[in-house]
Amino acid sequence: MRSTRSLPALVSLRAFEAAARRLSFSLAAQELFVTQSAISHHIQRLEAELGIALFERRTRAVALTPAGQTYFEHVHTAFELLRKGTDVIRAPAATRSTLKVGLLASFATRWLAPRLPDFAAEHPGIDLQLQPDIGLADVAGGEVDVAIRYGRGAWPGVKSRLLMTERLSVVCAPALIADRRRPRTPADLLRHPILTSHAQQPFEWDAWARRFGMDLGPAQTVHLHDYNIVIEAAIAGQGLAMGRHRLIASFLASGALVEVLPDAVLDDPRIGWWFVTPRGTPSAAAQALHDWLKETGSTSGA
Repeated sequence: MRSTRSLPALVSLRAFEAAARRLSFSLAAQELFVTQSAISHHIQRLEAELGIALFERRTRAVALTPAGQTYFEHVHTAFELLRKGTDVIRAPAATRSTLKVGLLASFATRWLAPRLPDFAAEHPGIDLQLQPDIGLADVAGGEVDVAIRYGRGAWPGVKSRLLMTERLSVVCAPALIADRRRPRTPADLLRHPILTSHAQQPFEWDAWARRFGMDLGPAQTVHLHDYNIVIEAAIAGQGLAMGRHRLIASFLASGALVEVLPDAVLDDPRIGWWFVTPRGTPSAAAQALHDWLKETGSTSGA
C-alpha cells in the first residue's frame, strides 16, 4: 500500500485550490472564512514542502507559475471527485433544498458562521451556499436565491424584510484615544482618520453625523475594501470606524475596540440587516431561513 504520509496537509491543499481557482488570496479567504494571512501562510508552507513556487506575487494580484498551473489541475480534479462523492452519499436531492445566499463577507464571518451549526441542526434538509461579496448579488435575476443585505431596505425590484436592527457608534483601538487625546465632542473626531468600507450607497457616517451634529467636510477619510478590513485597521490603531455592534460585540467585550463617544449611539429602526427575496411568495426553504434568522437575531442581541 502507498503511504499518504508524503501528502501535504489537506488544509494547505484546500487553501491552494481556492486561491488558484479564483486567482486571489483575498477571495479565497472569503470563500473559506479565514483571513487572507492564513491563506498566504498555508500556501507558503505548501511551497516550502514542495520546494517550488506555485504563485507569482504581483503588486495587486497573483498568477500561477507553470508548475502551479500543473499542480492546480491535479488538486482541483481531486477536490471535484471529493465533492461528487460527497453528493452521492448525501440524502436524495428530492428531500433536500439548496439555498444560494448572497451576503457581505463581514456578516458571514463575524455573525452568521458561528451560528450555522444551529441552523443545520434545526433544518438538516436545507443546504446553504454562502456567496460573500461586497457587491449586491442579483436576487431578482436569480444570481442567488436570497440575500442578506445591510442598509435601509430601499432596494428596487425585490422584497425586503427587516431581520434585525443595527446599533452604530464610533469605535477605535484604546491606544488611539489614550490620555488627553480622547475626543469629548463629535467635532473632536476630526483629529483622527475616518475609516470607511465600500458600499453601493454609503450612509453610516452621514447618518451618524447628522444625528450628532458633526460636519464631515474636513474629515480625513480612508476608503477600504470591505468592513472586515475596516475593523482590522481600527484594531491596529489606524483610525476611527463606525462600529456595527452585532459584528463587533466580541471586540468590544475583549477591549480590542472601545466606543469613542459612548453616549453618541445611533439606533435607527430602519438601519439594519434585511432579508431580500424575489417578489412573490418565497420558497419553503427561504422562509425557514428567514424565520430562523429573525428569531436568532432577536434572542442574540449584539
